[in-house]
Parts: sequence; C-alpha cells; structure tokens
Amino acid sequence: MRIRLATVFGALLIGGMAAAAGAQAPSTASTTMTATVTAMAKLTLSAAAQTFPDANPDVVPQVTAVQGPIVITAKARTTGASQVVLTVLADDDLRSGLQVIPASAITWTATGAGLGGGTLSKLAPVTVGTWTGSGAWSGTQTLAFRNSWTYSTGTYTCVLVYTLSGP
Repeated sequence: MRIRLATVFGALLIGGMAAAAGAQAPSTASTTMTATVTAMAKLTLSAAAQTFPDANPDVVPQVTAVQGPIVITAKARTTGASQVVLTVLADDDLRSGLQVIPASAITWTATGAGLGGGTLSKLAPVTVGTWTGSGAWSGTQTLAFRNSWTYSTGTYTCVLVYTLSGP
C-alpha cells in the first residue's frame, strides 16, 4: 500500500512540474475569419409624386414642382473603382386621355457631387448621376415642366423610373 501511495504521489509531482514548465512557455493558436461583402445598391427619393401647378405660359415658361426639389440618396458597394450610375426613364409620354405632351417637356437641374441636369425621355434611360467606387452620395433634383399655350387642357401623368446600378 505504501509503494502505491508513493507512486501516485510521485506521478502527481512529475505532472505538476510538467504543467509548471508548460505555463512558462508561450502557447499560440489561430483561427480563420471570413467576412463576405457583396455588391449592393440602395436608392431613396424624398418624394413619391411631383405635381406641377397650372400657370400662364407667358409669365411662367418653366413650372417647378409644388413639392420642391427631390432629395436623392444613393448608396452602393462595388468592386474596386467600378462606376455607379443613376438613371431615370419615363414609362411613357405625359398623357391625359388621348392627349399627349412629350416626356421631353420635363427637364431638371441637380445639385450634389456626381449629379447633373438633363431632359426626360421615354425611349432610353437618361443619366442623373455617376460616381466611382463604393460610397454614399446625396443631392437634389429639381424638375421643371415646359409650359406651353399649345397643350390641350387635362391632367397629364407619367411614371418616372429611377435605377441605381453598378457592377
């Protein structure tokens, strides 16, 4: 019985010394971390509708929207220095029953980095803004309706489709 006790005590003593010796030497381990970042775009417009009031064409040849400028906020994640483009396209000309006013009767000016002025089209998207690389941008777009004596009376509508794209 004594021999066993001494053996167990000796094994505990040797094990304790090995643990103490191991505590003095640094120990390292590593892990691999992975984060996936995908291309993404987000577009926010401050107004869901724009209304142009009636006005005398001699006095007000360009009518601006009652709601004022549209605040545009564009956000995108892209690959490297890829281009981010914001376009607008009219779904049709402005229509009131059978009466038509060309979409090109709507023009705009813009403020903010990367944004520019233009003329609306129903045939092809028109560039509103361009930027390079990932980021967030904001500015305003002020729409104007070319007023004319030649238009027939009515309430004219069309839908503007904005598209923010990148790679």
